[in-house]
Amino acid sequence: MIACLVDDDPVSLEALTFAARLGDVEAVVFGDIDVDGYVAHARRVVHDRLDEYAPEAWAQTIVELAPDIVLAPGTDRGHEVLAHVAARLGVPLTANVVEVEAEADGDALRLTRQRWGGSLLEEATLTGTPKLLTIAPQAVEARPAGVATTVEDFTPTLGDEHFVVRVARREEPSSGAVRLDTARVVVGGGRGVGSTEGFELLEELADLLGGAVGGSRVVTNLGWRPHSDQVGQTGARIAPDLYIACGISGAIQHIVGCRAAKRILVINKDPSAPIVARADWAVIGDLHEVVPAIVAELRKDGV
Repeated sequence: MIACLVDDDPVSLEALTFAARLGDVEAVVFGDIDVDGYVAHARRVVHDRLDEYAPEAWAQTIVELAPDIVLAPGTDRGHEVLAHVAARLGVPLTANVVEVEAEADGDALRLTRQRWGGSLLEEATLTGTPKLLTIAPQAVEARPAGVATTVEDFTPTLGDEHFVVRVARREEPSSGAVRLDTARVVVGGGRGVGSTEGFELLEELADLLGGAVGGSRVVTNLGWRPHSDQVGQTGARIAPDLYIACGISGAIQHIVGCRAAKRILVINKDPSAPIVARADWAVIGDLHEVVPAIVAELRKDGV
């Protein structure tokens, strides 16, 4: 059996699409995400204590299902759960896979995976049973397979030892806030924004475009934005239709987070900034002059 772990992260559906390359897939669903049309069969995990995320309980569920191959989205949760599974079963885990192919003898998988924040691609062979791998975000576009999905409930056998670590509460974003990882437009700010107050310009532009505001790692380190707004290798991986990068130099760690953007507009005083070379459009100038001008034009046009 080929199993794909699915939760409420959009990357889960990308992992399902990727898993189909290996054959018939069964989705293992935690939560209320809809997988109809993506796979022929799904198991929805139900348990009276699984109202919130509990990594060891999720891992135990996978162990009980005993699949031959397990795929999970390359998210914090996907990595954590499969790391628990790997430790319990004593098998290797291959993370951030972007390509996969079964070898002729059927006993191994040939993989290509991202290393060093996506700046290096490594070819590897994965053996062992089960074979565990996480799929890098944006490795494929999520696409329904056009099949009717049969859903069957599955209740794992769980004890207190599986709930030592669990989510105790959630801090939800303010009502109406646009999620960074699903926004069609993201306005990002770096050191060039200058201060916490400087982000008010970016927030105004994002509001007009129906988008979200993100920041580079230096911005979160300085306390100008919360870590949840960070775009990059250790932050959010985004794939908007348009990414507007303001005052961001474009270190490789940041590029990893925004490389899946369909179009990038850079506003920067430095024409030699690394991110300018990756831009579809670049405005060389002071963002504190350029962004208000863009906002004024949008308001003039009634946006």
